Amino acid sequence: MSRKTDVSMPFRIGFGYDVHQLAPGLTLTLGGVNIPHSKGCVAHSDGDVLIHAVCDALLGAAGKRDIGFHFPDTDSKYKGIDSRHLLAEVYNIITEAGYETGNIDVTVCLQKPKIAQYTDDMCKVLASEMHVDIGCISIKATTTEKLGFVGREEGIAVYAVALIFKREI
Repeated sequence: MSRKTDVSMPFRIGFGYDVHQLAPGLTLTLGGVNIPHSKGCVAHSDGDVLIHAVCDALLGAAGKRDIGFHFPDTDSKYKGIDSRHLLAEVYNIITEAGYETGNIDVTVCLQKPKIAQYTDDMCKVLASEMHVDIGCISIKATTTEKLGFVGREEGIAVYAVALIFKREI
């Protein structure tokens, strides 16, 4: 049975979630910004867990499956790819479906490093790739008070919510 997506709804909300393991000696890239740290994300791509969560939120809102469907980690052309390219492609997917981005809200869960000084730059990167005003992007961070895999600094988790709306014709 095929699922019909109601594309007549003028506003749609999507939720994205992604997790990556941290390991020593790798580059930590969040929201398209390289952040100095002794650990980085283990991944097939550049491991930008923030952009991956945003991509899933946008794709989910548009009813266009998920990031793994569009950019499988079994495809060598995505090995080490800059996730900004994935976000640009997701932007194309949702605009071709007739949608525009309303706003994006992101929560990054990590114990270390503190990223508050980088969030403005991250917002600029996302706004640029999605062709929206920087005020449409919100990025904040929290720790897990040393609980769980995030608290033990074994990984990063990111939650993202996207609001998209049907473009007027």
